[in-house]
Amino acid sequence: MSNDRSFTAAMMQMRTALLPEPSLEQGTRLIREAVAQGAEYVQTPEVSNMMQLNRTALFAQLKSEEDDPSLKAYRALAKELGIHLHIGSLALRFSDEKAVNRSFLIGPDGTVLASYDKIHMFDIDLPGGESYRESANYQPGETAVISDLPWGRLGLTICYDVRFPALYRALAESGASFISVPSAFTRKTGEAHWHTLLRARAIETGCFVFAAAQCGLHENKRETFGHSLIIDPWGEILAEGGVEPGVIVARIDPARVETVRQTIPSLQHGRRFGIADPKAGPDHLHLVRGSA
Repeated sequence: MSNDRSFTAAMMQMRTALLPEPSLEQGTRLIREAVAQGAEYVQTPEVSNMMQLNRTALFAQLKSEEDDPSLKAYRALAKELGIHLHIGSLALRFSDEKAVNRSFLIGPDGTVLASYDKIHMFDIDLPGGESYRESANYQPGETAVISDLPWGRLGLTICYDVRFPALYRALAESGASFISVPSAFTRKTGEAHWHTLLRARAIETGCFVFAAAQCGLHENKRETFGHSLIIDPWGEILAEGGVEPGVIVARIDPARVETVRQTIPSLQHGRRFGIADPKAGPDHLHLVRGSA
């Protein structure tokens, strides 16, 4: 970590395979490439261990957090390289019937500093016949998570969470200077909304947004958007990936967060309000817990 408190962040853009072993090989190579470029914080995309839509095939490969070989390998790699390694998410066994989509922030000593289970499930039908039911296989999380980095606090989110701005506001109000959005956006939704949503979350919160993405046509025929992004608190794109696997890096100055928030202090200007003639609907509660 440099004396001016700035640091180099890297987003890994992957094309995850059907099986964990080739995915781990790809991830390890890209992490080493990122560190060779000076990265101190490295983020991988959502479902870094396998991109598997078939339920039977998915559950045949799932391991528990304690037994997952990818997590063990990434913890050892973080320790070897002395970096903060953020595994955007791994598909893990939650029960006999459900998996979990879990993100891991790993410290330079190889310990897991924080983990987060994706809260919002991607259950949609797209024009043209694409259909996804994440909730059929995955157990949603119930708790927002924020953790400390040497340079400031990091709020953890995953992919479809980006469409729920109250979560990001809650993380920012709880002290986050950086927000992670590791993703596997579809090409169709990415073309329409990826840049707009991520820039909006940065602007609304006055946070840096780190979004490592899956890219290209996968073995299961799913096509993901790529275009990994590093965005500053003013909404400016500092680095962007293309549509092939690789690494993007940017130098991050945490002081920029305070400068932007002083310029437009919207986090201080929130007010309680009621809704006239509300329709019945669910309560939206966002609970934030700090990590040890």
